[in-house]
Amino acid sequence: MENVIKIKNLCKKYKDFELKNINLEIKKGTIMGLIGENGAGKSTTIKSILNVINRDKGIIKIFGLDNIKDEKEIKQDIGVVLDDSFLSEYLTPMDINKIMKRFYKNWDEKLYFKYIEDFKLPKNKLSKDFSSGMKMKLKIATAISHHPKLLILDEPTSGLDPVVRSEILDIFRDFILDEEHSILISSHITSDLEHIADYITLINKGGILFSKSRDEIIEQYGIVKCSKDEFLSINQKDYIKYRKNKYEYDVLVENKNEFRKKYNISVIDKPTIEDLMLIYIKGDK
Repeated sequence: MENVIKIKNLCKKYKDFELKNINLEIKKGTIMGLIGENGAGKSTTIKSILNVINRDKGIIKIFGLDNIKDEKEIKQDIGVVLDDSFLSEYLTPMDINKIMKRFYKNWDEKLYFKYIEDFKLPKNKLSKDFSSGMKMKLKIATAISHHPKLLILDEPTSGLDPVVRSEILDIFRDFILDEEHSILISSHITSDLEHIADYITLINKGGILFSKSRDEIIEQYGIVKCSKDEFLSINQKDYIKYRKNKYEYDVLVENKNEFRKKYNISVIDKPTIEDLMLIYIKGDK
């Protein structure tokens, strides 16, 4: 399967933070979810991909092109939604249309206003007077109305109510239906990623802890619920990390079926993405 984004040995050092040797591939026709704590390196990775910040080392290819040398060409085919506003809040949807059709050669005015109508956004109202959900819908309408091949989204559903979040996730599903489009989405709302992501990448302290398919995470990984005595009987090589709770241990294993064959411990739960992240980051080895 063709790579839409390929990152090799990406490094970026700040005074109090360092992005270390990030290697990541995003396949055409898929959604990659990027998870991790605040300050883990998600936004730095996204800004490096977009060439908003200068990297110290590494190679980033988008559509097979260099993201610095071929930046202008690449950005014609990328739609971006960042956590902070990308346009003045003193613009109306009508104003945004006038601006965007000057920048994007494939800007689709009819499609844009279809989204504006579908989202029930007032065309002549300043976006500063929109609700959080309306502002995000406006950002998304703007990001996808020039027919991009790739969407890069930083916390697109943060702070939105469940109904609006569901509507927005449906838009993302529709976007990749033809398997010609791809999405990279950073989100703290891991339950959203469980619904739409094909792959999950966990970043912690500037490095990637894992990058796996959602199906592999849900079907192969397991969380073993066990007593202290049962935990002490488990070989350290047979689990990734564990968390000690008040009455039991939660032990993360990479292959629950193999584990079940080896140990007489019956309670093995399917992990959520949030469970996985918490044990990977907060657990002990």
